[in-house]
Amino acid sequence: MSYTNTLPDVTNNSYAENELTLRWVGMENIAVPLTVPIANGDPQSVPAKTKIFVSLDKKKAKGIHMSRIHAMVNQLSQHVLSKETIDRLLAEAVVSQAGISNHASIHLAFDLILKKPALLSEEYGYQSYPVVIQGETLENGGCRYKMEVTVPYSSTCPCSASLARQLYARAVDEVFSGNTIDKESLLAWIQSEKGSVATPHSQRSYAYIKMTIDDNAWPDLSSLIFHLEDVIGTPVQTAVKRQDEQEFARLNATNLMFCEDTARRIKSCLERMSYVSDYWFKVEHQESLHAHNAVVIDQK
Repeated sequence: MSYTNTLPDVTNNSYAENELTLRWVGMENIAVPLTVPIANGDPQSVPAKTKIFVSLDKKKAKGIHMSRIHAMVNQLSQHVLSKETIDRLLAEAVVSQAGISNHASIHLAFDLILKKPALLSEEYGYQSYPVVIQGETLENGGCRYKMEVTVPYSSTCPCSASLARQLYARAVDEVFSGNTIDKESLLAWIQSEKGSVATPHSQRSYAYIKMTIDDNAWPDLSSLIFHLEDVIGTPVQTAVKRQDEQEFARLNATNLMFCEDTARRIKSCLERMSYVSDYWFKVEHQESLHAHNAVVIDQK
């Protein structure tokens, strides 16, 4: 046999030892920069990690053409991320396999960094939100999509607040034992160190939300995240002044929440989203009183 400069192509020129179909074959952990649209702002460039797969439906085929779908992931860097872009990528991924695949799927994971103003002052900062977008082709030719977002927030325990109020009442009764209280004396005592009688326990908390949006139009991610923060009522802050910290304390006092309260707010919100066909979420209050977390898990 004479030597040839033609590179061997095992995928095309050999056959599978066991002629069976495989659900998903592809690659994980591919790095690619994405350009994500932001409502009322410039698109944001973010580093993403990607998984992409195609089905192997031709039983005799040795394997898929991985380099072809890798090249398609690379092309994401040249387009603004959208449903139309991913629809097209998934369809082309199937076509690229030259008849051995019928389906394709993709998984995009990245952190969206959003600019957040302070509550009252002119300060602002940037906050990072983990986002996952998953898509796969359907038998009818459309695509099914799922989105995941993680939203941190603050939660103050209603029970702890109630117990703290009782201690304040007891302290007032002990310090001001008469039938009447001088207003100036009371205000001076409240604002002194002696007036710090008890503090309700609060904790950084998280909502992990997974939404199935099927083939519906995608929501703007920044608007979705800020809407969820508004629904919860006590979003974590970035740069603050003292007036912002005071306002944050006021918000927590007017939004006392068990994990069940937060979960019901989120569930009610998701139920009203017409583009969401299914959902799963987990609410996690990372307790400051206990060494364990308080958790709610629910789904549609």
